[in-house]
Amino acid sequence: MKPTSLAILTSAAIFSMSWAMPALADVDYHIDINQPTHHLAQVSVSFPQSDSDVLTVNLPIWRTGRYQVLPVADGVRLFKATDNRGKSLPWKRTASGEWQIALTKPTSVKVTYQLHANELGERLRHIDSSHAFLDASGVFMYSPEFRQQPVTINMEVPEDWKSYSGMDKGSTPHSFKAANYDVLVDSPIETGINQHVSFEADGRDYDVVFWGEGNYDTQKIVADLTKISGQASAIWPDYPFKRYVYMVHATSGARGATEHINSTIIQLPRFNFREREDYLRFISTASHEFIHTWNVKAYRPQGLVPYDYQSENMTDLLWMAEGSTSYFQNQLLLRAGVITAKEFFDDLSQRIVLNQHNPGREVQSVAEASLGQWSSTWGDYAVNHSVNIYSEGYLASMALDFSLLSDTQLAHSYRDVHKALYQQYKIPLSYNVADVQSILKNLSGKDYQSWWTEYVNQPFSLPFDDLLAHAGLITTYGKSPKTEVDAGMMLSGLYNDLIIASVLKNGPAWNAGVAAGDEIVAVNGLKVTADGLTKRLNDFNVGDTIKLSIFRDERLKEVSLLLTEQPKGDLSIAPVDKVTDAHKAFYKAWLGVEWPFNDEGEWINTTD
Repeated sequence: MKPTSLAILTSAAIFSMSWAMPALADVDYHIDINQPTHHLAQVSVSFPQSDSDVLTVNLPIWRTGRYQVLPVADGVRLFKATDNRGKSLPWKRTASGEWQIALTKPTSVKVTYQLHANELGERLRHIDSSHAFLDASGVFMYSPEFRQQPVTINMEVPEDWKSYSGMDKGSTPHSFKAANYDVLVDSPIETGINQHVSFEADGRDYDVVFWGEGNYDTQKIVADLTKISGQASAIWPDYPFKRYVYMVHATSGARGATEHINSTIIQLPRFNFREREDYLRFISTASHEFIHTWNVKAYRPQGLVPYDYQSENMTDLLWMAEGSTSYFQNQLLLRAGVITAKEFFDDLSQRIVLNQHNPGREVQSVAEASLGQWSSTWGDYAVNHSVNIYSEGYLASMALDFSLLSDTQLAHSYRDVHKALYQQYKIPLSYNVADVQSILKNLSGKDYQSWWTEYVNQPFSLPFDDLLAHAGLITTYGKSPKTEVDAGMMLSGLYNDLIIASVLKNGPAWNAGVAAGDEIVAVNGLKVTADGLTKRLNDFNVGDTIKLSIFRDERLKEVSLLLTEQPKGDLSIAPVDKVTDAHKAFYKAWLGVEWPFNDEGEWINTTD
């Protein structure tokens, strides 16, 4: 639906207005978490007086940070609307997330409904006997007529619960207030039995809230978050918030994270914090979401401003919103000393390998992937015909960074692009492709339209060694690289079965006619197991033809598969043979830290 003239103003615009506005009546929200064991709550919303014939009430059909339509309204039952005298008002359901209430005269309106909240992994809403996580997009309805009115939220929760949010506190320990619905919808609430730690970094206040038992080290996490939170000045000149809340869920399996204007929610299985590999996954996610506070929340592409909560918000720049955030996340960790240079490049090496094993990079551009994000799916087809706005967006950002560093003789980097976007296009403004290209031209003096065509508007494959050579680096499988057989297929990894999850396009299995969903039962007539398949394949040599026995649609089928070769071992990044001062200067301009190798080409610091 079309927003009203007031609805197109975001919270940032409201806060920045210096001219007088008439007083606005509050929209009052109340949630009674009265049956937490059954994931149920009772919600009421009191809207100010409306002079319209129909009051439209909505629940968003998607949540910010997740660019896909979700069945959000399915959690609503027992919807009811009453007027200022408590008299029932007639209403009808007109869309997935829309109710229309008929009014015969001006009146305030109270809407009540039962809410079911058991979508923890969606980071949308979750209520149980120990806590409630409430993202307003899945909990609190709004009316476009009153979208810009101030809001108050009052909660009735069990006595021993504590409540936290990036919003300002209200008059009670379990109440909050916000300038409007747009602030509310981007300020989730964590209430329940939790641990809480506060810290300060670079003049800003931070809270860390932990829910769930797990093997996390609160002291280490807080220490590292403090280091990260002080690194923002490497890209941006100031902060779009005064206080920020890190919410951490130690779960029974749910994982993921979502950014918000003043907070983030990060989820990991409860015992996936302690091992270094697990911890790096957690802390890099925290860095990613923190960066989003600028990139996406403080400035974002056209199509995402203002948010339309009732339909898809299309943009061809999601790769910058998400992929560039992924590109910067470990740079901040490296600058902060939270990760080592070796850990930084181990991550980059893995990204390179994943890209090289993704046939979709030859099919889809990052611009097309951005537009297709709302309907994107996982699986075999995606691997072979799609790219990811996060991973390939990272690589497009890297290519742009290296191009800008070279074109400006190290005077400017991709960080300066995002600094300019923040300074020139803060919400309620937005930027488009022409704006980004204008910034690039102002920084470099060169026209980037042809670069954009090559790396954004059409599929690309990066010459990684040519790029990394600018920084005195090269990819390698070791001084004496070895190879092993490659069948070009991946198992699902579920239930220890031999069901094929994906077959790489134009690889050995693809050319043999093997398809995703096939079940392998034997190699050369001998039964195999999921654990033993790789070992069995390695009994053969590159160039051998093997016979695979597979079940497809419950029929036994036999195919011949010619094994090809692939590098054996892990790809790593190492210094070139002759490192120059120019290499070291490029490296420092790129990452903001000193050269990480000694004269023998060994890492100077490989410890935590």
